Amino acid sequence: MIRTLLHRSATSFENRYDYDAGYMHHVIDTSTNAGLRLAAFQMLSQYRGPKHGQAVWAGTLFGSTLDGDCGPCAQLVVDMAVQAGANPEKLRLCAIGQAEQAGSLGLGFRFAQAAILDAPEADDLRAQIDQKFGPQTVIAAAFAAASGRMYPVLKRSLGMGKACQRLQFAGIDTPLQTRAT
Repeated sequence: MIRTLLHRSATSFENRYDYDAGYMHHVIDTSTNAGLRLAAFQMLSQYRGPKHGQAVWAGTLFGSTLDGDCGPCAQLVVDMAVQAGANPEKLRLCAIGQAEQAGSLGLGFRFAQAAILDAPEADDLRAQIDQKFGPQTVIAAAFAAASGRMYPVLKRSLGMGKACQRLQFAGIDTPLQTRAT
């Protein structure tokens, strides 16, 4: 029964975002217990914080995911962020190395990069997020920075990762000029 519900949830996700969630189905088929844990992880990765800071969350999740993947997972995050109200042009600016010009979304993107690299500017970026958007947005950004790379790494670890691709931002096909590495 639980396995059936998990599969339905994964299928619903696939249909909503036109995304191949074969790795989710594989995990569920292999271990219902692992499937439950994968479903629970989504609660952490999708914590967006307060509405006024969601552009920061979207930029952070995109920056973290792009660090781990430049294929289907990154495209999924772009699609999810746009559906949640993120500006696709600002996401595109981040993808091509112009995050400084992407406002709050770019702030989140840069924060993800700095946190992943343990760069000294992470403290300043976190302070900017806290000052402008508050501690709940800092937590949402921290969750996004930590969790965004999990899915691409999980997929590659299961042998289901995909090669890099061009990303689409509201119909604009964009080759990546930089990655958060």
